[in-house]
Amino acid sequence: MSENKTIKSKTPSLPTEHVKLPWWKKIGWMLLIWCGSVLALLAVSMLFRMMMTAAGMKSH
Repeated sequence: MSENKTIKSKTPSLPTEHVKLPWWKKIGWMLLIWCGSVLALLAVSMLFRMMMTAAGMKSH
């Protein structure tokens, strides 16, 4: 009395062919990643600067 039911996924399947993005989207992603890395470097450098100032080390 067991019924075999097929469960269908509601998520669409991935396309099999490669979709080429426009050049401005590629540049946009590159710029976004670059800005993110610069901001992360700024945050780390400011953290080190605060720790050094707290330890009594000053730049001048």
